[in-house]
Amino acid sequence: MAYSEDLAQRVRQVLDRPGVVEKKMFGGLAFMVDGNMCCGILGDELMLRVGPERFEEVVSTPHARPMDFTGRPSRGMVYVASTGLGTDEMLLTWIELSLDFVATLPPK
Repeated sequence: MAYSEDLAQRVRQVLDRPGVVEKKMFGGLAFMVDGNMCCGILGDELMLRVGPERFEEVVSTPHARPMDFTGRPSRGMVYVASTGLGTDEMLLTWIELSLDFVATLPPK
């Protein structure tokens, strides 16, 4: 599956900081922060790692749904539909959820 280069560029602008590495995975693009997967892009959707504690809260918000890449929901990971990424502020709000979780993990 290809990923939206436009969305990738927008994510790069938000994650313009030390310790961020891009990796092609799952047929899309993943952004690693200090060696931990933070977020990614599959098609025109944003994939976020929000952790199990905030998972229910996040998937109950508009535009978000459980990540089910393998056919089974992955607890702690969500997809955000392109309709929820219309502005840079919206994108930043979503990515900050993932950055907050990844900040609790030890660097790899």
